[in-house]
Amino acid sequence: MRARAWFGLTLGLLAAACLRAAEDRTRHDLDVGHAHSAALSVDVGGGLAAVRALTDQRVRLWLSAPSIEVTLTTQRALDLTFAVENAMPALVLTRLDTAVSVPPVSGEDATKKEWALALPVGSTRVRLAAPEAATNGPFRFALLSDVQEAIDRVQDIFTLVNAEPGLSFLLGAGDLTDEGEHDELERFQTELASLHVPYYTTLGNHELGSEAVPAYQDWFGRCNFQFVHRGVYFTFLDTASATIDEAAYAWLDTWLARGQGSVHVALMHIPPFDPVGTRNAAFASRGEAATLVGKLARAGVDLALYGHIHSYYSFENGGIPSFISGGGGAHPERADDIGRHFMVFEIDPDRGVVSSRVVRVDRRDEDD
Repeated sequence: MRARAWFGLTLGLLAAACLRAAEDRTRHDLDVGHAHSAALSVDVGGGLAAVRALTDQRVRLWLSAPSIEVTLTTQRALDLTFAVENAMPALVLTRLDTAVSVPPVSGEDATKKEWALALPVGSTRVRLAAPEAATNGPFRFALLSDVQEAIDRVQDIFTLVNAEPGLSFLLGAGDLTDEGEHDELERFQTELASLHVPYYTTLGNHELGSEAVPAYQDWFGRCNFQFVHRGVYFTFLDTASATIDEAAYAWLDTWLARGQGSVHVALMHIPPFDPVGTRNAAFASRGEAATLVGKLARAGVDLALYGHIHSYYSFENGGIPSFISGGGGAHPERADDIGRHFMVFEIDPDRGVVSSRVVRVDRRDEDD
């Protein structure tokens, strides 16, 4: 009896620690996209970009979405270099006060761009968006997760991603790094420079790192967020602690309501349920897992994407077509011939998910 009581207490303490960690990350999500210097404040709508550098002369953002709006508030007139990374190649900056598009001074067809902005005293709002972003229509995107210790081999995956015609962006369901430390996150962003499309991602358990608040949010941005592209809603959720924080559930309710009646994709690292069930690679609470899947199903979510398990699985949760794709190169499952892979999806705001495809990196063949 004493051993059972000790075991139960240990599990309870571990669960409480996970809940506190998830709560800390959710609270820090609110800070992402907001920063100030002596004469300039930057506020990114929805926190959809991390402020990577800020002085009175230069702002640099890492984007988490195809389209964002930014408010720049100045105490005095400034000549500002406005730089972004992880951008759509066709991204356009429009000053909303004048409705004038500003030509970039560099990076016209790349994922890194810069503009020169002359800012008056007060607030100036700018929108960054690709021309097609607000127009409903079909498009293609890819999914790659769980790179971790295979970072030295990630470039041949990126080469194949670049070879895919017409991709709008690449998504990630976490575990980009091995331990989530600053040097690993910096290395991953350096590797991303070869991609021809942006990479939008949430974090995995390997990004939790050794700090109370992970370095991940300073590098890649929010863990929980939503964006809309061409009429399709994408919702990213932080399940790195095998749970979702209570405050994030409140955000999720709002995001599900926004996406009601539209095509909606949900993405997270640890899946609510393990489709095989023998590894316990799922939520810590089956009750919470059922609650989450029920929310997604009742809201009409069309597609759920997960990582964490280093393999490929296609299944349904609550009637929602679901995929686990952990093929970035981290230790593969034993007796599994899937190996390194990524997925490609075609999606249409009128027809839903049109197709999905697995691209095997080492075997160079594909599964529909």
